[in-house]
Amino acid sequence: MKLKKLLLAVFSVSLLCVSCEQEDIENTTPEAEAEVISQDKVSKAVLAKLEALNLNTEDVEISEFVLPDGTKKQTFIIEGDIAIDAEQLDAMQPGNITSKQYRTYNLVSAPRTLNVVGWTGGSQSLTQKQRDALQAALDNYNEIEIGLSFTLEFSTNQAAADIVVFQNPNGAAGGVAGFPSAGNPYGFVQIYSGMEAFSLGTNTHVMAHEIGHTLGLRHTDWFTRQSCGRPSFGELANPSGAVHIPGTPFRLDPESIMLSCFSTNEDGEFGANDVVALEYLY
Repeated sequence: MKLKKLLLAVFSVSLLCVSCEQEDIENTTPEAEAEVISQDKVSKAVLAKLEALNLNTEDVEISEFVLPDGTKKQTFIIEGDIAIDAEQLDAMQPGNITSKQYRTYNLVSAPRTLNVVGWTGGSQSLTQKQRDALQAALDNYNEIEIGLSFTLEFSTNQAAADIVVFQNPNGAAGGVAGFPSAGNPYGFVQIYSGMEAFSLGTNTHVMAHEIGHTLGLRHTDWFTRQSCGRPSFGELANPSGAVHIPGTPFRLDPESIMLSCFSTNEDGEFGANDVVALEYLY
């Protein structure tokens, strides 16, 4: 059993809020998308939308997502490391669930090759350890016989990338990514600079986990957050809200790379059920 679990985005709400500038917002009508982003708190309308999408609404936070070119975008952080902005939230629609490892309703169009750029510019440049981890994570994906393959270059050529992986120099541990939209993977993966304190295997695990989100994989324990030390009984969100992938367990799978939290001694390798999930989806 894996112990000493760490949140993949940030271990505590206080750490996450270091990168958030907080202020109050005014009440707005449901039609106004401006209500989607609040500096101080998430509006009831947004929480209702997230609940309708069967996302876990526990501890939803707001963060400033800084892209490699310096562009800043306010984003909801859900389940610790999943980024969804206002535009994407508005476009996402609930699906019909006929069954209950988990995926979103949004997947990447396949077969295709996805071009990944490991960022090499300025303070958001990946360290050598992070570059090695990204290469190892993509090698692991490419070893699975699925309809997606990955190329990798280390550059600042953002225009050529389907996914840009870059460092957030805020000193926290973990990473943040988002879900696919319009058949394309989420375009950005942030890896926090605090990962430099961890092994290559743990960095590889985090890279593979965040890339998994960009392909539509959800946390395997999204409903209880059991890997983060939450109680294993009961559920924090509607259990039929994530699409169960046939052939994978309903129970906690301690070997899954898509657990909500990670340990300090990860090896970066997929669990057997992760492979089943990816082969089924792609």
